Amino acid sequence: MSEINLEKAVGWQDTDLPVSWLKRDLLLYAIGIGAKATDQTIVNELDKDWAPFPTYPVVLHFKGEDQEINDFKTRVGRSNAPGLPQFDPNRGVHGSQSIEVVKPIPEVSGPGWKLKRRIVGVSENKSGIVLEHEALLVDPHGTVYAKLYSASFNLGAKATGQKFSKRIAGPPPAKAIPKDRKPDHVVRDKTSPEQALVYRLSGDYNGLHIDPTIGQATGFGGVILHGLSTFGFGARAVLAAVGGNRPEALKYFGVRFSSPVKPGDALETAIWEVGPGPRGTTEVAFVTTDLDSGKVCLAAGVAYVDKAAKSRL
Repeated sequence: MSEINLEKAVGWQDTDLPVSWLKRDLLLYAIGIGAKATDQTIVNELDKDWAPFPTYPVVLHFKGEDQEINDFKTRVGRSNAPGLPQFDPNRGVHGSQSIEVVKPIPEVSGPGWKLKRRIVGVSENKSGIVLEHEALLVDPHGTVYAKLYSASFNLGAKATGQKFSKRIAGPPPAKAIPKDRKPDHVVRDKTSPEQALVYRLSGDYNGLHIDPTIGQATGFGGVILHGLSTFGFGARAVLAAVGGNRPEALKYFGVRFSSPVKPGDALETAIWEVGPGPRGTTEVAFVTTDLDSGKVCLAAGVAYVDKAAKSRL
């Protein structure tokens, strides 16, 4: 067993993960994040304005280059990073996710695309260990198309039992929700009872999202929806409210996962425009609430959007 030293893991470069997708994958993903028949620009490849939904690259860590079902436990298996203790895969929780859209992805990847991955942060507290990852989606020439940050919380994991925190990179922080005014936009949506069944076909075959006995054994009371499906619902809400439903308008989107959603639950996303963002965008802060549980499911929401003209809303 290698020496446990959390500092050694920070900055560790993982092997590149080959990834690929077809146009069909993009259409399936759109339905998995709740797109409706009226969302022609993301569900109808024959529409003149059709484009891949910009958050699609978040699925590639799970999908890889497979077109067949994969083994979830193997895909998210034990890290080879130095200095880490062994984590229990059944006690890992997706804590946060963000994506910066550097360039719109093509409709079909073709061969040679990769995720270049590294650990950019590690922290330990009395509840467990948090790992923060950076992934760059690059084409065969090394051109970056998306930059992704995610955090995983490993419940109950221990290294030294002492507080530790080191971080070398990360996403932009969210601004606080304005308390002195109501949201500029409120978008309501509803997941379907089959939402997780559809979303899992994008590559995340964790049994927690289809087998009720797993969810009961882990304290969720049954099947829960993939956090990244709820992530997509939030992105669709922000894009509809601020970006005129134009896929190319979403430049950055990030959240913290704060409570699980069950398939069939209704969602409400409250959105505040909080000022100018980078490169002429509008920065928004948002929060998504599960109306069935009454709990916030997407917290610390931040997005940069090319705001649509009023005539396009």
